[in-house]
Amino acid sequence: MSERKSILLRLDPAVHDALARWANDELRSTNAQIEFLLRRALAEAGRLPRHAGPMRPRGRPPTADPADADQAEAESPAEAESPAEADPAEAVPPARR
Repeated sequence: MSERKSILLRLDPAVHDALARWANDELRSTNAQIEFLLRRALAEAGRLPRHAGPMRPRGRPPTADPADADQAEAESPAEAESPAEADPAEAVPPARR
């Protein structure tokens, strides 16, 4: 995939807040929501370039090798312990301790 362009975008705070809420409702980042809306507007106007790549799918990018992900999960110390062996203090997120 080619390198993505970065731009500075100045928005009215109320517009940004509405856009962020909409993005959250659609499970997208604000940046992804802006790109989605721009692509849709370009397509409706007949101005979306044919060579434009597809939108990135939602969520995190997949790992390079699924076997690597399986190994990383197997090495996770939290999953190695049974719930009875786990320290109850570790079950609470650090922000709540």
